[in-house]
Amino acid sequence: MSQATTRPLAERRLEVDTPLGPAEVQIRRPVHAVGTVLLTHGANGAVGTADLRALAAAVPDHGWAFALARQAWAVAGRRTPPSPALQDEAWRPVVEALSSGRRRLPAPLVVGGRSNGARVACRTAHETGADGVLCLAFPLHPPGRPDRLRADELGLPLAHGILTRVVQGRTDPFGTPGEVRAHVADPGIVIEVNGGHGFARHPADVVAAVLAHLDAVSARHTA
Repeated sequence: MSQATTRPLAERRLEVDTPLGPAEVQIRRPVHAVGTVLLTHGANGAVGTADLRALAAAVPDHGWAFALARQAWAVAGRRTPPSPALQDEAWRPVVEALSSGRRRLPAPLVVGGRSNGARVACRTAHETGADGVLCLAFPLHPPGRPDRLRADELGLPLAHGILTRVVQGRTDPFGTPGEVRAHVADPGIVIEVNGGHGFARHPADVVAAVLAHLDAVSARHTA
């Protein structure tokens, strides 16, 4: 997370105690940050994907603090995430640590993540007080199993009026943009970008969609 930016940055690493052990958060905060983006990884536990690296540079340069969390189960060396309930239980303290007390980062707060991380953010956004949700490659269903939908999770922040953005690869086997649009009340929240479930070759598309969402959240927050 050491990409260059045109804004002066304060960088720090934070360890957060959770019921599953410690989680690790890398924070990049520009001077006079106007909000905070907290993202997490997918089911493979990787925090070095091309899109996350690109956002680590672009979000602070856009004036927002950027926090990237490695969830406790990944820090502990697990190869796959635990049950959704356990993931959520261990995710809430991470959000709380960054949104309250002396370590509090500036509001508004946008939470989200890649794939499985987006599911965690959607399930917990309302109770953690998030102002926005960002889903990178939301896994609407397992590949080849469109009958096993997770649309109910994606609908949770929308049901509470939380500004939500889904950035979905055109050929994503976990759900194309068209499939996702068919299962949400507002198809306009889904932004189609080049790529599949990963955005390795086209992170600039993802960055543009994310920054536009941050502007929308900021506009609502200051209205």
